[in-house]
Amino acid sequence: MNMPWMKLLYLAFGLLFIPLRFQLCYGDLADDYSDDEPAPAPPPGQDNCNGVFLSYAFTSRSKEYPHVKNVTAQSWAFNSIATIVNAGTEEVKGWKMFVGFQHREILVSATNAIVVDGSGDFPVAVGNGTTIAGYPMSDLKTAIDTAGDYNQIAVQVQFTGTMFGMKEKAIPMPKTIKLANDGWKCPKPTKYPTSMHVCCKKNPKFKAKSPKGKYLPRQYGDLNFMYDVLKSYEGSYEAQVTMDNNNPLGRLDHWNLTWEWMRGEFIYSMRGAYTHEIDYSDCIYGLAGQFLKDFDFSQVMNCQKRPVIADLPADRANDSTIGKIPYCCRNGTLLPPLMDVSKSRSIFQLRVYKLPPDTPKTVLYPPQRWNITGLLNPQYKCGPPIRVDPTEFPDTTGLQATTSAIASWQIVCNITKPEKKKTKCCVSFSAYYNDSAIPCSTCACGCDNIDTDTCNPNGRAMFLPADALLVPFANRTAKAKAFAYLKHRPFPKKLPCPDNCGVSINWHLNSDYKTGWTARITLFNWGDAPFEDWFTAIDMKKAFPGYENVYSFNGTKLKSIKNTIFFQGLPGLNYLVAQTNGTKPGEPRIPGKQQSVISFTKKQTPGIKVRHGDGFPTKVFFNGEECALPDDFPRSSAGHSSRASVMATISISILTFLLMTDTDSRH
Repeated sequence: MNMPWMKLLYLAFGLLFIPLRFQLCYGDLADDYSDDEPAPAPPPGQDNCNGVFLSYAFTSRSKEYPHVKNVTAQSWAFNSIATIVNAGTEEVKGWKMFVGFQHREILVSATNAIVVDGSGDFPVAVGNGTTIAGYPMSDLKTAIDTAGDYNQIAVQVQFTGTMFGMKEKAIPMPKTIKLANDGWKCPKPTKYPTSMHVCCKKNPKFKAKSPKGKYLPRQYGDLNFMYDVLKSYEGSYEAQVTMDNNNPLGRLDHWNLTWEWMRGEFIYSMRGAYTHEIDYSDCIYGLAGQFLKDFDFSQVMNCQKRPVIADLPADRANDSTIGKIPYCCRNGTLLPPLMDVSKSRSIFQLRVYKLPPDTPKTVLYPPQRWNITGLLNPQYKCGPPIRVDPTEFPDTTGLQATTSAIASWQIVCNITKPEKKKTKCCVSFSAYYNDSAIPCSTCACGCDNIDTDTCNPNGRAMFLPADALLVPFANRTAKAKAFAYLKHRPFPKKLPCPDNCGVSINWHLNSDYKTGWTARITLFNWGDAPFEDWFTAIDMKKAFPGYENVYSFNGTKLKSIKNTIFFQGLPGLNYLVAQTNGTKPGEPRIPGKQQSVISFTKKQTPGIKVRHGDGFPTKVFFNGEECALPDDFPRSSAGHSSRASVMATISISILTFLLMTDTDSRH
């Protein structure tokens, strides 16, 4: 068969090009990667994606100091690239990408993005995966609307960081990648040895609110911030920050708000709030001093990249210079709407100066990495600022008109469940049918400030007589020893560490009869600061329908949170005082205390097993913070009587006295 010479030439060229193209696209997978290996080409699959295309490519890693023999302890510096491309027909506003890091990674930098999970600046630990959001470009336009302008439809994020625990030639890849925006579905990514990619598409079942204006609709969160630019000048602007507490169990006391300026901005002045550090030295020695050489910095409030902002005290509310702002000056208290709607909002204003090239009036960027904390309150996790339609305000002159902000951003924060041994309050259980009280768990609120050489941080909390819960932990040893002796229980040489909580709550099962039952709840304040307008809430899973009444508190069944009963102090009794000294020198300190009996009926809960766990709460909250529960509840024992409990109490008191006398005689 004769073949024209031109076809032979094409065939030869094709045979040479195919393996070369394969190697260029995918690299030689048989070879070990090296530090100078070029970044991989755009992954296959992007051309066939009608949605949002995400890819992740590992580029290099190198061993860091110190060099150790233990593989799991050896640290490595790594570099990788994440790419997100809008290959669909719908603009993606406020894009967010989840990267499932899994090798104890610590990110040191990420270009064109911020870490949503991090409450501060780099470095940030991301070993359990992290979500990044676009900055400064948060929206991805479509190729249709931009004539295929890649700079407007795609973003590339370059990661630099440290990871641990892999052999020298192993390739550290994340578990998965996906688009984290609501309403998008992502299949499992296609994986290669050094890269992975996925095409995410709109979920047809997701019903999103149609935006009325140009920007995303406002979202609901447990705590919402609005950052509204009210006036814009050449080189500066005036903004208003509004925070709204929407969660019925959300609360803040003495709040401290932090954020991060990303472009060299600084706070010139504030109304309704102040920064903890009033200092302009960072401006003089920083970029501001270089760009604004003739500027008078002596009146500047704060030049920190991460300022700490606090509410003004109540006596500054009418101060003509720094006060006279509605919803300000409550000493950092933000209550749930259920308690007081007028105290569920806080507002302050600030004047911000910008640096070149951001001096034009139309160039506006909000601060990033918002984080807020309270004294003994829930922990909030805040997302990035999302551009929304400008906020409208009623006209200040009294006319039937509205004024609009120049630009508005919303920051949504949600309450997170506290990690084990990192909560701020704890619960103990006791019951009329068992003379052993189950105290708060060991190190329930952490043991970071305790000398664990003198106690066991992992030891199980010892059963105690109920009256031992009334004294500080340091004064319980003699009672615990006497109780263990009486009950023939072992007494460890190294006692378990204390719970270390400033607030504890005792739930005591008071009675159980044919038609109903009662419990007693007692709040203890072991700290030096009182709690005004306190509240507590309990999740009574099976007993909730039978809730009848509370006698010394105000009680409310919450409709928005399932099976939860909300308690607060009666008028004039809403103050949980601080711990005080005993009446005589040497006596134990006395905690602040509030208590009430709660009644339940069995009519609405047939078959309820009160003494087998149904009579104990499954969740307890104090001022919004979820408290640590014990590992068990008091068990019912046959033949037990209240008389035996009284005799046990008398015996323990005598034994305690003898033990304390013996200890004193030895000294």
